[in-house]
Amino acid sequence: MGLAQSWGLLIALTLATTGLASLDGSLVATGLLALAWLKARTILGGFLHLSAAPGWLTAFTLPLALWLTAIAVLLGVSWRG
Repeated sequence: MGLAQSWGLLIALTLATTGLASLDGSLVATGLLALAWLKARTILGGFLHLSAAPGWLTAFTLPLALWLTAIAVLLGVSWRG
């Protein structure tokens, strides 16, 4: 993915984040966490060029995905409680 494509994707993801931020609910919060992960992956892979370094993009995005998943699970539990 080139720099211009990464930039365009970040703009689209930011617009989606802005649209979701005005809504309420645990499903929306989970969507916002997913968008945050996609933005992080785009920045790490497109701007920092970690996609060209074998294993490094996964080494950064997998722990982030695990943390965001844990937050989403805790959020879902707290909204049901």
